[in-house]
This record gives sequence, C-alpha cells and structure tokens, in this order.
Amino acid sequence: MTHIAPRRRGLTAVKRVAAAGAVALAVASLEPVTAQAAPVPVVGGTPAAQNEFPFMVHLSMGCGGALYKKDVVLTAAHCVRGSGNNTRITVTAGVNELNSSSAIKVRSTKVKQAPGYDGTGKDWALIKLARPINLPTLKIATNTRYNRGVFTVAGWGDTKEDGGTGSNKLLKATVPYVPDSQCKWHYGNRLTPKDELCAGYPQGGVDTCQGDSGGPMFRKDDADRWIQVGIVSWGDGCARPGVPGIYTQVSTFASVISRAASAL
Repeated sequence: MTHIAPRRRGLTAVKRVAAAGAVALAVASLEPVTAQAAPVPVVGGTPAAQNEFPFMVHLSMGCGGALYKKDVVLTAAHCVRGSGNNTRITVTAGVNELNSSSAIKVRSTKVKQAPGYDGTGKDWALIKLARPINLPTLKIATNTRYNRGVFTVAGWGDTKEDGGTGSNKLLKATVPYVPDSQCKWHYGNRLTPKDELCAGYPQGGVDTCQGDSGGPMFRKDDADRWIQVGIVSWGDGCARPGVPGIYTQVSTFASVISRAASAL
C-alpha cells in the first residue's frame, strides 16, 4: 500500500506519516486521510536510552503515539481513517528497537478520530487496545502553562527530508517553542493558532519528519515529570531553516480527549 509522505518543509505541506519503504510495519493498517507536512522523526536526533521514554509506541501504519492510558494510545487524526471498530492496527511498545524480540505487540479494537476533523487543526485520535500494556503512561497538559520553553520529541521517522531513511531505533531531540507570530512568517493563515503549537530552531537542522506523525512533544512539569504538550502533526519539509514544525496543541483538546478515552 502507498502512504502519503508526511513532512513539512516543501512547496506542499504533508502530514508526517511514514512513506512506503520506510521503517513502518505497514501491513493491513489504516492510511492517513489527508496529506500535510509532518515533523521529522527526529532529524538531527540522537538514540534514546532503553526505557528513557517508556510511554512511546510505534503504530503499524507508520506513525508514532504515546500511552494515554494503559489500553489507549494518543496519536494524530491524520494517521487514521475515521472512527469505529478497528482491529487492523498493531501497536509496538516496550522497546527502542522495533525488531527487538522483547517488543510488546498489541492489536487495536477501536479508533476515535477527533470529531469534526477535516485536515485542518484538531489533529488527534485515540486507539483502544485489545489488552492493557503494563508500561508508564504520559499525562497530557490540561492548560497552557507548559506550552512554552524547550520540548523533547522522539520517534522512528525519517532522519532527512528526502524520505526512505526511517530509523529502526528510537531517536530523540529537543526543539524550542516558536511564537505564533513568528511561525506565521512562513505558514501565514495555514496555521491554526488555538489548535496548534510551533517548535524548531531558526537555523533548522533538528525536527520531526515523515514517520513521526502522532508521536508526542513533551517536557518536564513542576514535579519533574514528563507531560505531553503536543502531537507531531505537519510541516513544510523537515528541519529547514525558518520553517518550524507544527504540533497539535494538546491542552486545547484535553477535556474532549479525556471524555473520548473514557467512552472507548
């Protein structure tokens, strides 16, 4: 099956879903609904230590995600096709290397895509698992308090914009917050400020990319615990100078995500 190359830095914005041939277990899985740029799976990243981010998961359609509950994964809306019963997604967890013999693999049972998602903003979705995964979960921000500063991103996506360079090992990087006013210098009205956060370096070089879609952008809270503030969504190309990555602003949707997860 063919996947739309997700990335952000280009003439056209593309969601960051793994392209065909990338390190994605893309067998009998859902495809992204629309094409829009996505952040690099960590272009300019370094290998994460085993168990450094135990809440990270890889999805068989070539996206990332995080354990919101032990039996619910939070990912991007563009990684799935609508809501309803779905047993075609395989979630890989508990390892940094995707081909590790100790990987935990669990099938999906249901999917909940953000209500009203049309390819612009509202880029979140939940995946219900057939059984709980006994690993730490990642709490999400419920207000804008942590939507500034320096964030961590992680994923198995492409390591350069040209595609086909997905990593079998989990990579990590840090990216600084970019104010909406500055982000709009490049994206203009394509940015949905209340739904999205921007992050990246003015000089480029570090970013999420194809295959990183749906993965979390997170930082430490006041109690020194990880908290998710964003979801890898889209962007023009990957790690280009002056072109930040765009992430779903989790705090905007925290209450509806909580209700949706309880109803799965």
